[in-house]
Amino acid sequence: MRTFVRVVDMGNLSAAGRSLRMSPAVVSHRIQQLEQHLGVRLLNRTTRQLQPTEHGHIFYRDCLEVLDAVERAETNLASATGVPSGSLRVTAPLGFGRRVLGPMIPRFREAYPLVDVRLRLSDHLIDLLHEAVDVAIRMAVLRDSAFVVRKIADCPRVLCAAPTYLDAAGEPERPEDLAGHNCLLLRFPGSQQYQWSLNTPDGPAKVAVSGSFDADYGEVLTDWLLDGQGIAMKPVWEVAEHLRSGALRVVLSDFPPEPAVLAVLYPHRTLLPAKARAFADFVVAETRAALADVLDYDPRG
Repeated sequence: MRTFVRVVDMGNLSAAGRSLRMSPAVVSHRIQQLEQHLGVRLLNRTTRQLQPTEHGHIFYRDCLEVLDAVERAETNLASATGVPSGSLRVTAPLGFGRRVLGPMIPRFREAYPLVDVRLRLSDHLIDLLHEAVDVAIRMAVLRDSAFVVRKIADCPRVLCAAPTYLDAAGEPERPEDLAGHNCLLLRFPGSQQYQWSLNTPDGPAKVAVSGSFDADYGEVLTDWLLDGQGIAMKPVWEVAEHLRSGALRVVLSDFPPEPAVLAVLYPHRTLLPAKARAFADFVVAETRAALADVLDYDPRG
């Protein structure tokens, strides 16, 4: 049932297989077994996509109810025994996942040995519902009401550059001066970073920015910054060590970017699975402790 639901949700065998960590052949075999067991065709297969048949639509709705009942039963049992269990799908930004979240996972596993963590790292904004994500870590200006949001911390951001770049290109004095600079952008399909929102005496202002190159991985931007290639908007926690050492310098400190929020997100549910609640509680506490010094750091002195 879980395999069938993922195939319908994803629209093809390969995507469902990646989501379930199975090969397309295994997914196809399970669907065939299900159809043989039920004695009906559940999916119409085309060269590009799978669509549920009339029977498939009926079975899909019933599967959702059954799987929801199974999840409630598991959650109730975990709550009663105090032992969360099961597979947990987690997503987080690449840099945060590698530097902060990744080292936490073994400690979480020690505390909750029956929970298997499936971690997916990406700076892209993954569709949490479509990808069946249980818990997401996001660092953004959050306006998504489709999810429960537990704030970890406010994350101030800065515009910064290497002294070598500023010596060569000059230092911007006002937001409009950014038009004459090479701005390093975090870009990917669906990204909105073609303008920066800066706080001014007259309120927030959107400033159009552009540059000679961009990337979909935030730490590549940091490497370019350190190499003197341009100006970038970065969360303070990512560049605090470079600001302290002088390898990077804050620019336009009187016009700081709109701060981001580091938060844990999970879908609205009547009963949150114990494994997701345990992970969220763990990550909130551990991340606040890990980032305490840099979150309190004032880059403007």
